[in-house]
Amino acid sequence: MGAVRPMMFTAFGALLALLPLALTLQSQAGTQQRGQKPDPADPALRRLSHYLLSHYQKGTRPVRDWRTTTNVAIDLMVYAILGVDEKNQVLTTYIWYRQHWTDEFLRWDPARFDNLTQISLPMENIWVPDILINEFVDVGKSPHVPYVYVDHHGEVQNLKPIQVMTACSLDIYNFPFDVQNCSLTFTSWLHHIRDLNLSLWRQPELVKFDRSIFMNQGEWELLYILSHFQEFSVKSSDSYAEMKFYVVIRRRPLFYTVSLLLPSIFLMVMDIVGFYLPPNSGERVSFKITLLLGYSVFLIIVSDTLPATAVGTPLIGTYFVVCMALLVISLTETILIVRLVHKQDLQPHVPDWVKRLLLERATVLLCIRDRKKFSQSRTQSSDISRQVENNDSTAKLNNYSCEDPREGEVVGSTRSTPGFAGHAEGSLLMQGVLREITAIRQFLEKREEFRGAAHEWLQVGYVLDVLLFRAYLVAVLSYSVTLGTLWSVWRDA
Repeated sequence: MGAVRPMMFTAFGALLALLPLALTLQSQAGTQQRGQKPDPADPALRRLSHYLLSHYQKGTRPVRDWRTTTNVAIDLMVYAILGVDEKNQVLTTYIWYRQHWTDEFLRWDPARFDNLTQISLPMENIWVPDILINEFVDVGKSPHVPYVYVDHHGEVQNLKPIQVMTACSLDIYNFPFDVQNCSLTFTSWLHHIRDLNLSLWRQPELVKFDRSIFMNQGEWELLYILSHFQEFSVKSSDSYAEMKFYVVIRRRPLFYTVSLLLPSIFLMVMDIVGFYLPPNSGERVSFKITLLLGYSVFLIIVSDTLPATAVGTPLIGTYFVVCMALLVISLTETILIVRLVHKQDLQPHVPDWVKRLLLERATVLLCIRDRKKFSQSRTQSSDISRQVENNDSTAKLNNYSCEDPREGEVVGSTRSTPGFAGHAEGSLLMQGVLREITAIRQFLEKREEFRGAAHEWLQVGYVLDVLLFRAYLVAVLSYSVTLGTLWSVWRDA
């Protein structure tokens, strides 16, 4: 008996040690039993969630017949245009994206769950279509929405905001009046069209002009959104369903018009006004050089504002280059005119063909009012040339009026009287005075001839300046009207 009693105490101790383990197993069994059949006292949402997800397998497409196609309806609304990177050809947008499909394994009878017709379930616990955007180039900072809505017919709604960074072929030729058309292509990366098909949630007309949530205060404005469905296949393999959304946006040009176009227009207007400075003054050259330097500094400042790509240059860049070329041409024309009208001592006369071409025909063509002055100047210059030709006859007359002093010496040898000697001295003095007067007259006539030649070149320079100014004005106006018309058409297109 003494030996049996210790064995009984040992067995009783072992049973006491196994009692907590038995209680734990019993509680787990009760929990499993309650998991299979929830307590009717639990809330309807919890009971419905358990009912839908207890035997759900998210790894397979949610259809009872594998030949049934899962139709996914998608919708898109643009909330904001965050950025347009012309250099890298990237468009950054913030969109509200919606998906809708039918899950045949997520249906229930609302009468069994307190007439509950809709419930939110974790997205990670159900099947979700693998729909991606083909133009994705980077993962944006999108908020994570972990739930989806499911109704009692098995219709699942997945609503989420997405920051989309997509590749887009940006055409900047019309900058700053450009309109960009960027596509967002939604497609299944794995499932063929016979397994997963795409459709549009709303009517295309409602999607096209829906700007109800668009933030319309930025640089870009949303014009419309076009939608298009197509089938896509690679090398004659199975087809894939694609839904394309074309987001058409337009840049607001007011900032660039004020900061880029108006300063350039003002500088060109000042260059045109500079032609009204006298052509024989040196201020015009310095004025136009100052304008050219100012325009160069302006181009350096705005170079960072212009979009830059490796495939093309915007038209406004060409406009600035042409304006710079026009300023250089204007400066060259000014230097040419100043060179023509600049007075020089040994300046030749204007050729006759230049006089006929510029002082007669060009004045009539340009409607210059002072044509009579030009004809009078030509008459004066011809008179001056005739006076120069008469210089020789005048010199001969002076020689004829003054006797040769050698003749006086001969006469003096025969008649050496004191009165005649005084007369000879007076004649020599008079001869010297006449010689000086003749030299002064010749100098004055020569100076008048140079003045006439300089005056003729001044008139030629004036007519040529008017001709070149009007040609320059026509070129500038034609260029400006052409660009203005193009930009107006692009803006209203």
